Amino acid sequence: MSLNDPRVARPTPRALVALAALSLALGGCAVAPSSPDTPLPVSSAPPTTDAAKVAAAVAAGVAAGSAAGARPGASPASVAQAAGAAAAAATGPKPFADVIKDAHETAGLFRTWQKDEKVWFEIAPDQFGTPFLFTSNLSRGVGEQGIYGGMMLGDQIVEFKRIGNAVQLIAKNNAFTGRTNAPIAQGVKEGFTDSLLGATTVVSLPHPERKTVLVDANALLLTDIPVGERFTTGIHLRSYTFDAKNSSFEALRNSADQTSFVVSAHYQNPRATLPPAPAAPAPTYPPFTTLPDGRSLFLGYTYNFVKLPDPMVPRRADVRVGHFQSQVWDFSTDAKFTAKTHFVNRWRLEKKDPDAAVSEPKAPIVYWIDRNVPEKYRASVRAGILEWNKAFEKIGFKDAIVVKQQDQEGAIDTFDARHSTVRWFVATDAGFAIGPSTVDGRTGEILNAQVAIPEDWSRLYRTFAQEQAPSFPAFESYKSSLDTEGRLCTYASDALAEMEFGLDVLFARGEIEPDSPEADAFVDASLKAVVMHEVGHTLGLRHNFRASTVYPLAKISDPVWSREQGISGSVMDYTPVNLAVKGEAQGAYFEPTIGPYDYWAIEYAYRTLPAQSESEELAKIAARGANDPLLAFSSDEEAIAGLDPDASRFDLGSDPIVYLQKRLRISQELWERLQARRLRPGESYEVLRRTFDAGFRQYARSAALTAKYVGGVYYVRDFAGTSQLPLTPVPPAKQRAALNVIATDIFSADSFRFKPEFLRSMGVDYLDIGISGSGTAQFNPDFSLRRRVLGLQVGVLNTLLSDTVLQRLQDSEIKVRQADQALTLPELFAALRGSIWSELRTSGPIPGPRRDLQREHVRRIAAVLVRPSSSTPADAVGLFREEAKTLSSRIRAAAGSGNRDAVTRAHLIDSAGTLDEALKAPLVRQGV
Repeated sequence: MSLNDPRVARPTPRALVALAALSLALGGCAVAPSSPDTPLPVSSAPPTTDAAKVAAAVAAGVAAGSAAGARPGASPASVAQAAGAAAAAATGPKPFADVIKDAHETAGLFRTWQKDEKVWFEIAPDQFGTPFLFTSNLSRGVGEQGIYGGMMLGDQIVEFKRIGNAVQLIAKNNAFTGRTNAPIAQGVKEGFTDSLLGATTVVSLPHPERKTVLVDANALLLTDIPVGERFTTGIHLRSYTFDAKNSSFEALRNSADQTSFVVSAHYQNPRATLPPAPAAPAPTYPPFTTLPDGRSLFLGYTYNFVKLPDPMVPRRADVRVGHFQSQVWDFSTDAKFTAKTHFVNRWRLEKKDPDAAVSEPKAPIVYWIDRNVPEKYRASVRAGILEWNKAFEKIGFKDAIVVKQQDQEGAIDTFDARHSTVRWFVATDAGFAIGPSTVDGRTGEILNAQVAIPEDWSRLYRTFAQEQAPSFPAFESYKSSLDTEGRLCTYASDALAEMEFGLDVLFARGEIEPDSPEADAFVDASLKAVVMHEVGHTLGLRHNFRASTVYPLAKISDPVWSREQGISGSVMDYTPVNLAVKGEAQGAYFEPTIGPYDYWAIEYAYRTLPAQSESEELAKIAARGANDPLLAFSSDEEAIAGLDPDASRFDLGSDPIVYLQKRLRISQELWERLQARRLRPGESYEVLRRTFDAGFRQYARSAALTAKYVGGVYYVRDFAGTSQLPLTPVPPAKQRAALNVIATDIFSADSFRFKPEFLRSMGVDYLDIGISGSGTAQFNPDFSLRRRVLGLQVGVLNTLLSDTVLQRLQDSEIKVRQADQALTLPELFAALRGSIWSELRTSGPIPGPRRDLQREHVRRIAAVLVRPSSSTPADAVGLFREEAKTLSSRIRAAAGSGNRDAVTRAHLIDSAGTLDEALKAPLVRQGV
């Protein structure tokens, strides 16, 4: 509801006077609660003794907050801020020299002055209305639940706007343009709005010579500009609010092209020590565990105002090559189907010598290794960064990328917006790495970048406790700001899990000894691959989840070939550790170099092309992907959709099903060796559970990837004129091969057999669990193999019998040339029945894990018969009914024959009864 909506009650003059009086009573602060949905900060008005002036100023401020650039539907906080700034302006500016008397001066882009806790900065007349880059970084976090120090928080192009003695910080809306087309340019101006980030006041008369004015930095920046309250929002235990009076400036840094303010921002929650509400209406997030006092926390922000270069000439994006993109709506012409224009995100890279075949750039891309990166890993980090120079040299740039090391004194500030960095970040629950960039959205120019890697790499044999990235309000908020094109990347933590699995296998085989040079080299190789991947993101490249399928497994297993050529077509894929099965040659464990796709993507974004023929040349470059299988490309969209089995994370080789079978064999080998292992006296049993889980995660991942081939459809991004069409069903023979793997390795009765004494040896790390207080009540050290196996199997079963897969199997019958060869629904149902209910062909007891799976299969069939969803294919419902009849008949026959124990007989009779009841139940159709 807009503030201009007639249904909104407007404050009366009497109410404004009352608000002014309240401001005086609170020491001059007009405070209103902020909303996480409206990132506008709360500001403070300075004390005054003139109530009439304040009341008038507040009235003017409320009007300004609604009319002068604030968003429609602005929060009470934004109105209060505008009112506070206007109230402060009512006292009038003082002579420049009076304001800065005894203050410390620092020259730079915006000259700053500091006296005790007060900070001012100068704005020149020509700096009003001039665009600047404004960035914010989280220089200090909480160390858990998504609030990690060292993260980029956001960036915008801003302008300072002066209205009388009020100064607004305006985020410019550059996503919509009319270019030079005067009529439509006016329409764009009328159709879209800028946003207000903050407001302050002019506190001085112009400087006698410079003509600059001083503005109050405290009022502008000691506010919740990054909306840190969203990081700490929760129910009851997590409702922290910004506390201006206990926030302060920690440092000011200035240069000719950048002014930085380092802020210590305080948030408080007096109720944090109270017990949680017994029945919260919304999810309750856990309290922070890293705080010495849960009622208070400080977040560090580094705000940077940066001089922008002249806009770079943009380069049009092409969907056939994977780059991050900047989207601009260009309404200057109606000749295109859509006004949306997409530009490649890329660095400005120009040759010093334009006529030379190979030239150094005028300004190289510089990465700083942060001083917090442990010394033992800096060589691997450097190697991973510089590997990309191979691609740039191929298109004519020598030393396009330069690596520098931050000194221990930190003379170079890696939190500012001029230094691209590779840094470690420290947390108790980190589950991701990132490679975000600061981009000029008008042209796609990358201005700054950061690679942040969790410090887990600093500890070789860490227990891998977190398989997925954390899910907390702060993390989700941060993710939503980055992950529109896969910018948030879990590859580092996934690669850490792969590295640990590989070490577990190699230690168990005796091929590598712990704490050996070979183990260190293994870790360094994994880290280099991660750095190459994340640096690729900062160069503008997206994920490529098809690249891992371009090389034959024989080549990947060749020690010489794989170390020279790599194990995947791109480092932008998520590749698993390349482990050989016993008796097979061992290729490179991890991706050692960038692949052919990476060269191609760098060429598209960065090759110097004549302006007059750039469009034609780019089209030729992009078209090469259709004829070169090594340039295969699919990104996050295909991987998330689950349609294309070749667009998957952590598969490998041109025949991924064979690779996945190999991966299952390695997990089984690890378990066999683990069961034969004899722990040394004094060694913790926890190592057995950790290693078992490492193998089980691999097993579960391989099972899920194999299931994608049943009903799968290959999707390619080629344009017309090539030999490929966009959609191709997975060949029936490959689908049947996947079904066979599922039957023999996932649903088989022999897939998960372990020695009883081994299952009794699954210890836990009591120190890592940290039992204390009420936590003991939830602690359960028991180990349930049945629960783990059932979860894995049910996940596969749900995929195979999902409405999506059933529909695609039906559709494929009319998309293939020989319909009689297609995998059909009856064939799928029969295959599942044969593998899940194999004990019906025997006469003995059925083990507990098998009964669990059979029970879930019956429930899945019964659910479709009683209440099919609106998306369940009609033919599938009829076939489910026939399957229920067939299965019920066979179960009843098996229950009355052979040497069945009481539990097995009861299980069979109950399963048949469930199917019979479902067959007799009235059908409930969704949406009818």
